[in-house]
Amino acid sequence: MKNNKSLPVSPLTRIGRRKFIATCGACSACLAAFPAKNLGAKPELMVINKTKVRIVFSLHSEKQAQPDWPNIGYDFRPFMQYLEKELAKQLPDFEFITAMANGPEEAANILKEDSSQSIDGYLVYQLNCWNRVVQTLAGSGKPVLYADFQYGGSGGFLVYTANFIRGNNRNIGFVASSDMNDLIASVKCFEKLKKGQTASDFVSETEKARIKNTPPPSKLSSKPDKVDFIPVSTCIDQLKESKILAVRNTESAVLQPFMNIPIQQIPFSVINEAYNKADRDEAREIAEEWINRASEVIEVPDKTIEESAAMYLGMKAVLREYEANALTINCLGGFYGGHIHAYPCLGFYQLNNEGLVGACECDIESTVTMVAFSALTSGRPGYISDPVIDTSKHQIIYAHCVASNKVFGPQGSSNPYFIMNHSEDRQGASIRSILPTGYMTTTLKANNDRKEIIFHQAVAVDNDPDDRACRTKLCAEPKGDLEKLFRYWDQWGWHRVTFYGDLKEAVYELADALDYKVVEEA
Repeated sequence: MKNNKSLPVSPLTRIGRRKFIATCGACSACLAAFPAKNLGAKPELMVINKTKVRIVFSLHSEKQAQPDWPNIGYDFRPFMQYLEKELAKQLPDFEFITAMANGPEEAANILKEDSSQSIDGYLVYQLNCWNRVVQTLAGSGKPVLYADFQYGGSGGFLVYTANFIRGNNRNIGFVASSDMNDLIASVKCFEKLKKGQTASDFVSETEKARIKNTPPPSKLSSKPDKVDFIPVSTCIDQLKESKILAVRNTESAVLQPFMNIPIQQIPFSVINEAYNKADRDEAREIAEEWINRASEVIEVPDKTIEESAAMYLGMKAVLREYEANALTINCLGGFYGGHIHAYPCLGFYQLNNEGLVGACECDIESTVTMVAFSALTSGRPGYISDPVIDTSKHQIIYAHCVASNKVFGPQGSSNPYFIMNHSEDRQGASIRSILPTGYMTTTLKANNDRKEIIFHQAVAVDNDPDDRACRTKLCAEPKGDLEKLFRYWDQWGWHRVTFYGDLKEAVYELADALDYKVVEEA
């Protein structure tokens, strides 16, 4: 298991921490035995008034038993021990006590326990994505520093932080950095409480620390990339002729059109039947082609890849049967529920390479976005992702287990890729696509109810091979205000869809034609 390089694992036992506190107690005893000389004054003890912070780790369990970010089997204990040791080392004037909570009930128990202690504030570390712990602790009114464990808690962190910002919560500061020094700088802000500052002042201090430690934008120039846009009127005609198939559960339905695109819900059984009928010899040939073109196949048996190829053939047969060009599947629910028997990740990869659309998690908003802007750009594929923000690198990282390797369209160049298992549960087969760097990207998502398109741009700068969380991780430097990027996740959800190319002008033209509003999130 690879760990974040900027957070090296160091051993620390709780016994070691108790010894540290005991040593401080011994020092106090020595000071009592040798009072300070002050003529005419009564001898007094020298009291060290430490800032007392409760660290609360928000997670399922110390060792993860279920599929989720970072991944099944992930052991959080080395990181938690390292964090305790580093905070004690760097901030000797603080006293830290720790706890874990998996939800509101355990968080409430912590507050009850702390009612008899003089806690100055809370450091809540979001280790898994969706555990609702920070909300309860924030309700105490005490200052809270909310921290993201990158590629572990990032989804919940972004959504919950945006909600706090929108609610104008003035007792919650936050930090989203892979650099421990940035966390230390934010924790130091608790010291100001001993000098009479309020929780609101604390939040302002953490914001100043975060902005100060975020490197300025690089003077990046993107590589030339001419996008072959079609006229907006032609695009709108193509959207009317498109069709999305949504596989959410065992039910069928006709859903409301979105951006003029018809949407039909079909049951898992349709996909599973097509998978069962797929020609296994043809599937074996496709699997061999995927394997031969891959830079490496890592811990995925050939049989699993052949099953993925059969799923691709089945999905393509369903698209033909329903005269559709896009398919989105509740892949995790289908796979864990026994409704489908192979992950569709490799099949989605192939469909997206061919100018069709395969989209994850039955996310209709992202699927519509992929269909619309793929049409507008003459077939460039959208990359649906779960983004992560790292202020220490001035980056947003787009992470998912599905990506094409033909980002410039079906006739464009191909980039390298690896075949790996699906990250969260270490099963099936998925793609790590090593996406091209140096190019401008445009990231979007459409909302039908509000008639809005959220939008930001960034220059692709790197691919992160970290073993935690999803396999493909495109690192990009946003064009605009990184701080503003924290503000919209509660309204728009975690997913975004990234396209290669500068689509800004075309996005506004299509939005105007459809009577949509563009929301620039950076």
